Amino acid sequence: MKQETKRGVLIVLSGPSGTGKGTVCSLVRSHLEDAVRYSISATTRQPRAGEEHGREYFFFSKEEFEALRDQNGFLEWAQVYDNFYGTPRAFVEDVLASGKDCILEIDPQGALQVRQAMEEAVLVFIAPPSLEELRSRLTGRGTEAAEEVEKRLSCAEQELAYRNQYDYIIVNDDVEQAAAKMEAILLAEKCRSWRDPVSEA
Repeated sequence: MKQETKRGVLIVLSGPSGTGKGTVCSLVRSHLEDAVRYSISATTRQPRAGEEHGREYFFFSKEEFEALRDQNGFLEWAQVYDNFYGTPRAFVEDVLASGKDCILEIDPQGALQVRQAMEEAVLVFIAPPSLEELRSRLTGRGTEAAEEVEKRLSCAEQELAYRNQYDYIIVNDDVEQAAAKMEAILLAEKCRSWRDPVSEA
C-alpha cells in the first residue's frame, strides 16, 4: 500500500507589535525543527545589503510582480508606498505539498485575503494580556519614542478589533505556554478528518 504525503498546515499569524509573535514562532520552530517553514514574501523594493533572493524575500521587478499578480499568483498582496509586497501562492503550495507546515506572519487585512484565497488556512491571533501590558512591553524596549509607542498602541487597538475573525486566539502572557498552544493547534489541525491521507495500492 502506498500512502500519500499528508499535506502540511498553513498557519496565518497576526497580532500587534510587541505581542511576541516572532519569539513564539522561534520557539515553535526550535521544537519542531524542519517540520515548519516560514513563508517568504515577494517584494519590488531593492535588496538591502546582505539580503538574498529566495532567502529574506523574492525580489521581483514591478513588471514581474504585476504579471504574477494578474495570473492569481499571490495569496495576498498590497502596495506600501511605491513598492508591492505579496505572498507567492506557489511557494506556500510547495511547502504544504511536501508535508511541512508553513507559517505566514501578516497583518489582519492580509490574513483575511489569504483566507479567501485558500480556505484551508488556519488563522491564529497573538494577543497581549492587556493594552496596558502591551504599553509596558513597548516602553520597556527603549527603542521607540513616546510618540511612536502611542502610534503602535493605536494600531494595536485597530488590529485587536479583528481578533474574533480568527480561528484561534493565543494570549501571550507566558511565551513558553504560548508556543505550546501554537504546537497544540498544529497537532489538532493535522487530525482534522479531511486531512486523512488516501491510501492506494
